[in-house]
Amino acid sequence: MPAPDALITFLPVRDLEATDGFYRGVLGLPLAVDQGSCRIYRVAGGGFIGFCQHPDAAAIDGVIVTLVTDDVDGWHARLTRAGVATDGSPRHNPTYAIRHFYTRDPDGWAVEVQRFDDASWSHAEGDPIQK
Repeated sequence: MPAPDALITFLPVRDLEATDGFYRGVLGLPLAVDQGSCRIYRVAGGGFIGFCQHPDAAAIDGVIVTLVTDDVDGWHARLTRAGVATDGSPRHNPTYAIRHFYTRDPDGWAVEVQRFDDASWSHAEGDPIQK
């Protein structure tokens, strides 16, 4: 059986336009599909995140949208320049061997920007994560 071609994680939002302004406008993620009440953004390769309009949507504690990049500090500067509040400067987390920071999107979903310090991490297509 072949592996799946892509992954889409969908989250409910109250304000699809504000969400679009954050993910496409501020973060610069390309819009892959606009389905009217749902929009899907390409994150990387076969990874997508989708948001669907729901009047009673509420962010759930413990759910984190994590964007992995080598340039955590650059992303922090970009968000700060755009007036997006963060939980502070990027920092090292020794437990998970990452450099990261958090923010929230317009609907309150936690968004983490991180870099793995572990050399065994690879985000290249087809490369397994080894431990």
